[in-house]
Amino acid sequence: MSDTKIKIAIGADHAGFEYKEILKDFLQDYEVKDFGTSTADSVDYPDFAHPVASAVESGEFTYGILLCGSANGVAITANKHQGIRAGLCWENEVASLVRQHNNANVLCIPARFVSEDEAKKITETFLTTAFEGGRHQDRVEKISC
Repeated sequence: MSDTKIKIAIGADHAGFEYKEILKDFLQDYEVKDFGTSTADSVDYPDFAHPVASAVESGEFTYGILLCGSANGVAITANKHQGIRAGLCWENEVASLVRQHNNANVLCIPARFVSEDEAKKITETFLTTAFEGGRHQDRVEKISC
């Protein structure tokens, strides 16, 4: 078995900054690169969503995690990238399903709508749930334009 850690790209806007910092500490068993923001000062979410999505799309990182207030902005932005399947997850079961059925590679968490503990549980579920393949593989292959 390889000792290579799974690589995760993480980023957030000002609304997700606090949870991003919490998740970085939580993800000690992974190799995590922070793409910003570095403060809670107001910023534009695409400035952080695009670099995270590009890092995952290039294959340099296995997964991405994006946080903003509603997670809609970062999800929309990340999904502009052809190789990205970003899923907005506000509860644990959704995190499981976006991995099992959609093979999502970017997790988008709405920081204003989940607790710190929920954010951790959602993240853990996303990172440890396998894609089921089978009939879902055919569907996932139809996503890209």
